[in-house]
Order: sequence, then structure tokens, then C-alpha cells
Amino acid sequence: MSVAKKEYKRVTVKSLIEMKQLGEKISMLTAYDYSMARIVDGADVDCILVGDSASNVMAGHETTLPITLDQMIYHASSVIRGVQRALVVVDLPFGSYQSDPKEALRSAIRIMKESGAHAIKLEGGKEIKESIKKILNAGIPVMGHLGLTPQSIYKFGTYTVRAKEEEEANKLKEDAQFLERAGCFAIVLEKIPAKLAKEVAQSVSIPVIGIGAGNGVDGQVLVLHDLLGMTHEFNPRFLRRYMNLYQEMTQAISSYVSDVKSRDFPSDQEQY
Repeated sequence: MSVAKKEYKRVTVKSLIEMKQLGEKISMLTAYDYSMARIVDGADVDCILVGDSASNVMAGHETTLPITLDQMIYHASSVIRGVQRALVVVDLPFGSYQSDPKEALRSAIRIMKESGAHAIKLEGGKEIKESIKKILNAGIPVMGHLGLTPQSIYKFGTYTVRAKEEEEANKLKEDAQFLERAGCFAIVLEKIPAKLAKEVAQSVSIPVIGIGAGNGVDGQVLVLHDLLGMTHEFNPRFLRRYMNLYQEMTQAISSYVSDVKSRDFPSDQEQY
């Protein structure tokens, strides 16, 4: 069943909440630089996440842990300059908020002041409640993140589906309700059973955006490089590739190399 789409000249935190109320699904993608952000924003994506996944897809690290606050601010600043419509949310990187609420607040303030972002995202539930409270009290919108939380990968030991067992599922439900009560404007649920994700989305009034969490949530998020088929070696079940840019770019670059070697490029028409 399709839902009439309301036009938003500028998507805000309130816009996402209204979309949930209207039954309109929320589209969210990552971006890490100006050029990609312009394209994503021009395609009317509702929300752009400057994710700590930049650690993987931009810097080649195995996990999200190495990326720094300064690096996140650099990526966020680049994205903001390319965006006119979408809400831009920035990940607080590992180590910038978990242990010290004051450090969490300082990190969030730096992102907002130095990049011009609209909101921040952090991973976890009740265990980081003091950090969430301080950031929200400063007037900074917060998006939560539950389920598979990549910054905790060494605790989990694997990227497998989370909350399949009753105890972890119950904790996730409790954490989602806590995040809503605390004042978060939305929650990302990553790689959990679709049935559980739907229950969570129905139990809170704020938007729940899924990645590998089924279609019973209020919106979806993917890593842009995965959607475009640039990261061809990454093949989780939840990923739908809309292009195979890895192959197309390889062919284009190979053609360029061949044309240079054969002296076909530049032609008479391509020089002064």
C-alpha cells in the first residue's frame, strides 16, 4: 500500500517523526564526501549518515574503531557543504563518548560546531545514559543505535545477527524504550530478527530505521558504497545492490589506460 508523500524542502528531526506518524517510509544512506553527498541529496534521500563506516570504505580499516573524531569532523564538513535538503547525522566515533559523559558532550559539541551537522548518533542503551543525557541537555539531537553495534565488535566476536535469544531481545526492547524516554529522536536497529524489529518499531513513537532488520520498521539505511556495488566483496543477506560500479569503473579505467598507451587519447579534438 502506497502512502501519499509529503514534500519537505528541508528535512528536520521533526520531519522524520512526522513521516512515521504519516506512515511514510524514511530513506537513509551514508555519505562521506562533498561529491557523493550532492548526488545523494539531489536524489531526495531523507537522511544522510556520515557513518564511522568511513573507517572501512574510505580508509580500508577492518573495523570502525580506528577512525578519529577529527576525521569524522572532516568527513561531516565535506558532506554538509554538498547538502541542501537532507538531515545530516554524524556518528560519534569509538572512544569519544563511552566512558566519560563530559567527553561525550565535548565530542558532540565539536561535531556540531566544526562541521555544521544537524544531529549525532551513538551506539548503546542504558549503559551510556549519562552521555546521552548530557548531549541532549545541550540541545543536540541524538539518534540511538541498537542491535549489532560495530564499535563493540571485539566484545561480540562476530558480525552475526544479534538478539536472537530471549534475554538479549528483551534487553534490546528495554533499551529502545529507554532511548525514547531519554529524548532520542530516532533509533537505528542493525542486523536483528525482522519480527523483533517490527515489535520495537511498534512499541515506540520515534522512527526506527533498520539495516538488516526487515521491512516492519519505519525506514531503511544502507552504506552507499555497498548499494552502488563498489565494495564487491561484501555480500550480507540484507544488501540489495542497485549497480555494479566496481565492474563499470574498472572497465572505464582500463579503457582509459588502453587509450593512453595506444596514443588514442587525447585526440585532435581533445587538445588546444
